[in-house]
Amino acid sequence: MAVVERGLWQRIIQHVVCSGGNLIRPWFTELEPISLEHGLLEIQVPGPNEQSYCRQHATRLFTEAAQGATGRLVGVCFLTKAEVSSNGQAGGDGVYSAEAPAPEAVSYLNGDNTFDTFVAGPCNRLPHAACLAVSEAPGKSYNPLFIYGNSGLGKTHLLQATCHKIAHDMPATSICYLSCETFVNHFIESVERGKLHEFRYRYRHAEVLVIDDIQFLSGHERTQEEFFHTFNTLYQSQRQIILSSDRGPAEISDLEERLISRFNWGLVARIDRPCYETRVAIVRRKARLRNMDLPEDVICLVAGTIDSNTRELEGAISKVAMLAQVSDRPIDLELAREALGTESVSSSREITIEHILNAVISRYSVRLADLQSKKRSRSIAFPRQVCMYLARTLTRHSLEEIGGYFGGRDHTTVLHANRTVERLCQENPQLQATLSLLMQQIRAAT
Repeated sequence: MAVVERGLWQRIIQHVVCSGGNLIRPWFTELEPISLEHGLLEIQVPGPNEQSYCRQHATRLFTEAAQGATGRLVGVCFLTKAEVSSNGQAGGDGVYSAEAPAPEAVSYLNGDNTFDTFVAGPCNRLPHAACLAVSEAPGKSYNPLFIYGNSGLGKTHLLQATCHKIAHDMPATSICYLSCETFVNHFIESVERGKLHEFRYRYRHAEVLVIDDIQFLSGHERTQEEFFHTFNTLYQSQRQIILSSDRGPAEISDLEERLISRFNWGLVARIDRPCYETRVAIVRRKARLRNMDLPEDVICLVAGTIDSNTRELEGAISKVAMLAQVSDRPIDLELAREALGTESVSSSREITIEHILNAVISRYSVRLADLQSKKRSRSIAFPRQVCMYLARTLTRHSLEEIGGYFGGRDHTTVLHANRTVERLCQENPQLQATLSLLMQQIRAAT
């Protein structure tokens, strides 16, 4: 087994720090190189949840980092401590490939996601207060409670904090917390195995049902039917229902009107992006939880540079911690600037699909829900193709990621949209001028 040199691992981590963006997680500092042999880099992760995350989201990041640091074609695999101990070395089963099915998502409560660790500010005061009220009187204060906002703003944190408090104050309460994807998968499995009665008993007898990312019900007609009856059963029994989404109820495409109506029965609360003062408080709190002694100027640098969401703030803190660890240097302003570098600036200035959507929606007078729906009318399909073309041109998202954002379409649809718009631009100079103007507006908006 070829041991990975410390200098090589430092170069790999530095590449990860510069390129990882919001993929970086706080526990990345616990990753350890095991060996580099026969073109395969083996990396030890803390546990199975971290292994699942790395396989699904960070394989490409670490592969590119390893290839950049070594100058050779290198693959990576992620092993848990238990696998390293039992195998002594990496086996072929540890390699994750694009053809292999991704590990099933595991819903669990993070012990750090409590009300004590949540930073409340003007951007999230209403959902925070609503969750506190629900945790003190489930089924009585706000039912259902629907929290929505962009990714990384703390929706999951609030949901799990509510579950933690209810479990602590009322330990006999039956709580069911899961992602919408898990709910859909459970329903499909129960139908296939003829165990629908067990599925219904499990979810319709919960005293508190908490479902994260409910927007993934979109397009699943049979699951929506089942959830409709589950919702009615729990609501009529005065059982608490808490839902989260990345958009408001009316903006979820391909969702039945009767479900939209029920989601609006209780309180619908929105989480917005944190202001500067809130970001400073978040950085202080996150650093303290990780026992990091961050100087005040470093805290202000991070909070002033990253203005998008809490998750990217955590990622920035992780970058600083990782660079300090691999370079064996104290954390100061110089190191923080080096860790964030141009990546931190680009994270606040990087063009996102949201920027593109805003420009296209304004230009073509269409709704976001229509762009992400299955509608194929010319008035909707062409603006959607323009969005895909601009996303392909201006962002670093893959074809699969872009297609997934627009109603779960596959990469071939994105390729077709790209080629169509390119062809039309060659035939129509006015369209080319329109797209150039849109690009200028999008860049100016960042």
